[in-house]
Amino acid sequence: MENTLNQFQAVIGVCKSLFEKKLKDYGPAWRILRMPSLTDQIYIKVARIRSLQEKEVQKIDEGQESEFIGIINYSIIALIQLELGIADQLDISNEKAIELYSHKAELAQQLMMDKNHDYGEAWRDMRVSSITDMILQKVLRVKQIEDNKGKLLVSEGLDANYLDMVNYAVFALILLGEDKS
Repeated sequence: MENTLNQFQAVIGVCKSLFEKKLKDYGPAWRILRMPSLTDQIYIKVARIRSLQEKEVQKIDEGQESEFIGIINYSIIALIQLELGIADQLDISNEKAIELYSHKAELAQQLMMDKNHDYGEAWRDMRVSSITDMILQKVLRVKQIEDNKGKLLVSEGLDANYLDMVNYAVFALILLGEDKS
């Protein structure tokens, strides 16, 4: 599991670096995004990944990797929004945004370590297409929770689903990286 932890941290490092660069370009403009908007952004990314996996020809020169990175970053942003609420204007500094990002990434890492302990890293035997489907299922669950105004009878909440999306996307990027090696 030590290798997985190193791989997880490397993937999150790439994602966080992109997050920081976009913060320099745009600031935390995402603070005004409502939860359904974030969920829809993740949906668009996972739908494109499925399309890429199913089609033989791709017309835009960006592969699955950039979309999985987007899923991770939008999911972490969603976790931040759940904690802070939606802003009407930019209300945090870039430094605070990075601090919050790091905290949410640490939560995802701890969840990954706990689940890997219990499941024995079963995800390593999954296909990337199956991981994609799991992320899509999580997105559809989140959309249903949002449509139900957050009312749940027995299910996990939004935060658990977003954390799972982060981890599944990290797993996909690890597997894609190993396939290239």
